Amino acid sequence: MGALTHASLVEYLLEEAYEVAETIETGGNDAELRGELGDVLLQVVLHARLAEERGSFAFDDVARGLSAKMVRRNPHVFRPDGTLQDSFPATVEEIVQKWDAVKQAERPERKHPFEGIPEALPALARAQKSLDRAERAGVKLTGGLSTGSVPVPDTEEELGELLLAIVGSARARGFDAERALRGAVRRCQER
Repeated sequence: MGALTHASLVEYLLEEAYEVAETIETGGNDAELRGELGDVLLQVVLHARLAEERGSFAFDDVARGLSAKMVRRNPHVFRPDGTLQDSFPATVEEIVQKWDAVKQAERPERKHPFEGIPEALPALARAQKSLDRAERAGVKLTGGLSTGSVPVPDTEEELGELLLAIVGSARARGFDAERALRGAVRRCQER
């Protein structure tokens, strides 16, 4: 096995994250979830150790940075000293507004709501994240079909079956559904 690098570990980080999701979505027990979360944490430890070996940062720096970010980005929960607020916003909308305002203040160079969405996300996750960001920013995404014009099944299970059928039909015609959706999201974001 070659030397460990951040790049050589990426596939394992992603795999372990998907294993956590699968454990949760398939109703895995607490012991399974604990083990899978440990596997993700191991990936974080390995990346931090590589950074520490080159003199950049250590695991403790990651933990301190996370703590500071959570306090900074959640002023509705924490006081600047990290203690809990006496009262909290009444609605989820108020929490989201505060969160978005803090993130915008942290990253004023971001000029549109889609900056910061990882391009490496699978197309469906990128589409959902883009639609969420657009809605929160009051931006209307326009595409070939309006998002409200497509009939949606009544359950997630039915939605999954419909999506699988669409992918199957696309595949039968020689289309790459993932690439097609990436292109549609990209075109909507550019408008």
